[in-house]
Amino acid sequence: MPALNEPLNLGDLLKYEEDCLNYSRDQVTVASGQNLELGAVVGRVVATAKVKRFDPAAADGTEHPAGILLGACNASLIERDDAVLLARHAVVARHAVVWPTGITAEQKTAATAALEARGILIRQSA
Repeated sequence: MPALNEPLNLGDLLKYEEDCLNYSRDQVTVASGQNLELGAVVGRVVATAKVKRFDPAAADGTEHPAGILLGACNASLIERDDAVLLARHAVVARHAVVWPTGITAEQKTAATAALEARGILIRQSA
């Protein structure tokens, strides 16, 4: 019998959040040209307040992690204003966080510390 490969879901990523009136979540606009996965670490473009994939080499605001997406969002052709961002006071599973390709260990450590400063803890999980 072939093995089943299910994609990650919200329960795989999110292990705890403050539930009082969606305190941990913000609705955000994803900039066009982005196709982001559930669990993608994102930064906010200062000039537009739109989110894009976290880029430690950028100089537009996206070099600072703003949070983690709680659902996939395909904004390849047009911006999407219906994305949900985990912005504060939560715990996520390390294996489900999606980092940008090519990120170094030092950049990941710094970004993890920045997320922890926002109250988002990345922990080992089953």
